[in-house]
Amino acid sequence: MIRSVVLGAVTLLILAALGASYWFGRQVPFAEQWPLFEALRTTASIIFAVVGAWLAIIYPERLKLSFKAAPNKHSEAPVKMGQLLHPAMHSTAILCAVLCVGIVAPLLKQIPVLLEFRDTCRGLSYCLATALTFWQIWTVILTLVPADVIKTASDREIRDVNTIRSYRKGTTPGKRTQSP
Repeated sequence: MIRSVVLGAVTLLILAALGASYWFGRQVPFAEQWPLFEALRTTASIIFAVVGAWLAIIYPERLKLSFKAAPNKHSEAPVKMGQLLHPAMHSTAILCAVLCVGIVAPLLKQIPVLLEFRDTCRGLSYCLATALTFWQIWTVILTLVPADVIKTASDREIRDVNTIRSYRKGTTPGKRTQSP
């Protein structure tokens, strides 16, 4: 229930921000908007590189198997590997959108019919930059998943080692025995 309310509130805030970005973005020339798209492109590229590094660090053997010509056995991909790939997929989509804007925007400026809709096009462009920025923010948050996976596994391992040590000493975890 609470999750639905929070999700609904966040959705309304994002929609309001997109509406405001369209409305106020109508007065922002594309030349001033383009640095926003460049920043998105740079951020998406960095995230793509970071996720690639995470994959190479966490699953080096799996990556080697993936690029062999004819693997002898079919090993299953680790379950968490998909979570690591999501930011890369999102970053790829954002990069594609920004690259398309870089190609399409100058062409649209050359179409005489669209000149009378310049403000609308500016608003749509600024709205797109805002939507891509929100998407990029979510993608940045998703890059924290590998660190969380590693920390959770490390915490579990430490907890297990401490439990085994305490049983070897003749105590139960959380209880202390008094020495005679």
